[in-house]
Amino acid sequence: MTTAAFPWSRDQNSEVWQLTHIYDDCSVLHCFKGHCIWLTPDILKQDGNWGAWSKFGSCSRTCGTGVKFRTRQCDNPHPANGGRTCFGPSYEFQLCNNQDCPDDHEDFREEQCRQWDPVFEYQNTKHHWLPYEHTDAKERCHLYCESKETNDVVYMKRLVHDGTRCSYKDLHSICMRGECLKVGCDKVIGSSKQEDKCGVCGGDNTHCKVVKGTFSRAPKKQGYLKMFDIPAGARHLLIQESDATVHNLAIKNRETGKFILNENNYVPDSKTFIHMGAEWEYRNDEDREMVQTMGPLRHSISILVIPHGNGKISLTYKFMIHEDSLNVDDNNVLKDPVPYEWALKKWTQCSKPCGGGYQFTKYGCRRKNDLKMIRRSYCESISKPRPIRRMCNLQECSQPTWVTGDWEPCSKSCGKTGYQVRSVRCIQTLHDNTSRSVHTKYCSSDRPEGKRVCNRELCPAQWWIGPWSQCSVTCGNGTQERPVLCTTRENITGFCKEDRPETTRLCRLPSCPKNSSDTSKKTYMIQWLSRPDTDYPIQKISSKHCKGDRSMFCRMEVLHRYCTIPGYNKLCCKSCGMYANETEHGNSTDFTSTLATSVEDHIPHRATGPPDVAMVNISSSNATIEQPEGNTLDAPYKIHEMENEVPQHNIIWRRRPPYERTKNQRIQQLIAEKRKKGMLRELR
Repeated sequence: MTTAAFPWSRDQNSEVWQLTHIYDDCSVLHCFKGHCIWLTPDILKQDGNWGAWSKFGSCSRTCGTGVKFRTRQCDNPHPANGGRTCFGPSYEFQLCNNQDCPDDHEDFREEQCRQWDPVFEYQNTKHHWLPYEHTDAKERCHLYCESKETNDVVYMKRLVHDGTRCSYKDLHSICMRGECLKVGCDKVIGSSKQEDKCGVCGGDNTHCKVVKGTFSRAPKKQGYLKMFDIPAGARHLLIQESDATVHNLAIKNRETGKFILNENNYVPDSKTFIHMGAEWEYRNDEDREMVQTMGPLRHSISILVIPHGNGKISLTYKFMIHEDSLNVDDNNVLKDPVPYEWALKKWTQCSKPCGGGYQFTKYGCRRKNDLKMIRRSYCESISKPRPIRRMCNLQECSQPTWVTGDWEPCSKSCGKTGYQVRSVRCIQTLHDNTSRSVHTKYCSSDRPEGKRVCNRELCPAQWWIGPWSQCSVTCGNGTQERPVLCTTRENITGFCKEDRPETTRLCRLPSCPKNSSDTSKKTYMIQWLSRPDTDYPIQKISSKHCKGDRSMFCRMEVLHRYCTIPGYNKLCCKSCGMYANETEHGNSTDFTSTLATSVEDHIPHRATGPPDVAMVNISSSNATIEQPEGNTLDAPYKIHEMENEVPQHNIIWRRRPPYERTKNQRIQQLIAEKRKKGMLRELR
């Protein structure tokens, strides 16, 4: 038999023991108080059920819309032995006493705050507590009160009574157990029905009248000066001075005689306050006062002025009221023929941030009945008031200073062109701890550096090796060359860590044929001697048997110095003969600035030492004479015609001078043709 047992437990609320099943192959048993028993009818699971509703209790208010409740219990029967509890609300409520309250109890929230006057001390002092509407809608069903003496707002740590209005902007929604209950103007919970502008539930404003007037009076004596009265039932009331004056407004309840604003000649600062069950806003903007409220006014009020001096006082007023309540005889008010007006919208930005500037008024088009700003086109037919100018930002200006930003990353990681920049601005600090950017001429100190070089080192590179050229001769021993460059991937000069690869090497071709009469195809070895050799005296240059130059380069003046070499003299016998004649007549030319630097630069003097050898390759297409280092031009030498290879250690490699310079146009043309054909090799 397979058994699964679970521990018994007890419901803390109903004090009923819970049963846990034990399963076997043939029957079902239950655990009850630690014992395995069979289920009987008296211990079966029992679900709960609601009992009958109680009667509704008393209304939370005697007037002005209250709430009454009734309840029911989950006891028909109680849930037992793990049975389910009842589903649904355990209470219901209804609105009650919807009639308006008498004048003395028109504001339920105000009454609750006033009850704390004799019993609650704040900061060791008793206060007169006024109602306060919290700016957070979630807190409006909690009781907050404002001190009349200090304007301090204090949370009384309790909910408002059921039936208290959630907001002074909503005349019908009420608080119920800390939550705002939406109520329409038809006194139905959850209804969306609203009053129109003059208080008609579900109305369309057709019975609303807009009244507007202006009163101007000059004070004749000290004390309160009455301007006009506003009737009860007025909504969307706006009262303001036509011009800025030194006088002050005051408002008094005509029914009670109590002051709403500026009681006992006390002029308050701009503020928002609660009175007569409505929210009021008072503003004093540079001696131009304004008072407004959405209402409705439960009592008529008197608009007064506290004069200071003999200046004329002009007040404008405007409000909406139901046509049945309109009384034009008492106040001489008229229906507003123009529903729109120009109104102050804002001041322009000050022309200067410091040092004294100006700003001007900007007007917008406003609808009179609800004071809402609308499109300017509605006011096109109305004369627009002239803008008002005033001074602003009178504080002195601070001295601007240079402010630099962070350096940006370098533009290159290596090479010769990397640079980095940073922002450099002339900044002036303003009085409100903000700053602005001004022209650089206002910063007196030297401008900080805004650009600098960076990463100016050679880029990592590698050797680029080109192919070997053809051998410099067609037979015998010659040389080969190849280009070797140290470059980066971007084909710019870099730094190569490895040794430079070989750029020149010896090439060995089959030996030239013997008894060849073409001396241009032969290879000679010139052995330069450190002293005269009687077996090989210096041969004199002779022009006999000369049949003309064998190379087109013989006419180049820079090569005439080699005419003392027999091999070159034989190759260029005609040119060397002409050069010898010019020398005899004193017309020799200085060639030191043409071939490379000078012949002496390539052939430094060396008086002593073992003989050196230079190889001379002479052909009809290329006549190159290479001098060994360590010998002078007129030093003794021997010329050997080579049939075999020349030892590599006796070869003096050529050095690369620039191309020959000449003013002879014919020679220039020939050089250009040879360059095109690739037959002119650079001298090394």
